Amino acid sequence: MSTILLDNITKQYGDAAPAVRQISFEVQAGTFTVLLGPSGCGKSTTLRMIAGLDTPSSGRIHIGGRDVTDLPPAQRKVAMVFQSYALFPHLSVRENILFGLKVRKEPAAQYKPRLAKVAALLGLEALLDRKPSQLSGGQQQRVALGRAVISEAPVCLMDEPLSNLDAQLRHEMRREIRTLQQNLGITMVYVTHDQTEAMSMADQVVLMNGGRIEQNDSPDQLYGRPASEFSARFIGTPPMNVLRLDEQTMGLITGAGQLAAGIPESATALGVRPEHMALSQDAGIPANIESVEYFGADSIIIASLGSNAGVAVRAPGHLRAARGEQIRLLWSPHQQHFFDVSGQALSQTPIPTF
Repeated sequence: MSTILLDNITKQYGDAAPAVRQISFEVQAGTFTVLLGPSGCGKSTTLRMIAGLDTPSSGRIHIGGRDVTDLPPAQRKVAMVFQSYALFPHLSVRENILFGLKVRKEPAAQYKPRLAKVAALLGLEALLDRKPSQLSGGQQQRVALGRAVISEAPVCLMDEPLSNLDAQLRHEMRREIRTLQQNLGITMVYVTHDQTEAMSMADQVVLMNGGRIEQNDSPDQLYGRPASEFSARFIGTPPMNVLRLDEQTMGLITGAGQLAAGIPESATALGVRPEHMALSQDAGIPANIESVEYFGADSIIIASLGSNAGVAVRAPGHLRAARGEQIRLLWSPHQQHFFDVSGQALSQTPIPTF
């Protein structure tokens, strides 16, 4: 197993703004780390630098205690799975999986036992003689995983490997990839823009924005203690409501009594997650319904609260309500998050327990 350490890494292409700006983080051996963020935030560039496909403009990269910053990919002992499966269409599943071993001229005596092990892990035993064109998207993804895993590299890097699959297959493959990583005990770094993938799979999430690290934390800390408005809004479905504390909104919150008591003087925004807001019959803050989205087990109410539009509230069951109807909202003071004018968190709210 190998620890990965990035020390003050910057990547700049020509005179453009840096794609990655002085980032540092550590991936512990045998853990699953996700690089998460919107398109263009630098997550794939960071992964390519770990793999050796790109060279940092400054900073150092260590894998397993070795400085690999200037080493080519072949000497880094890493395997990589790309967004494109990159399977050879004229080769069988067996030949695709074994391709890397043959290129590296590893002993032929190892081919059969290693292929059998990988095929059993990924459920590919019955597909070894098929060509990629005869496989489903999920099966092709398993072949790409098999080609990476058979190398027995201690580090596996994945760049949005599930983006070409439909929703059901993505759900299944998330479980399979996580189980594979745990069974093999390898260090895995996984790039995605999908926060559901990150939250459901990762031990550690490195949330990136504009080439910088916005927050580096475990999924529960990222969700329960966002370090910034960006973190709060990026994580969660629907995301956290961030209410601007202008005069109108403060007047409504002050009318609710205890909610206003804990607001810091420097706070310019208040965050509350939709599931922590509740409908009230007579007490609470008045809001007007904009729309209701029904999802079976619950409904998402979209409302306006003071000058804040698009406030989401999760309510159980099927709520039938008309646009413009007035409701009242309540939440616990312990479930409030506060942000200053720069968008940084002012307090660390305890993670709710259920």
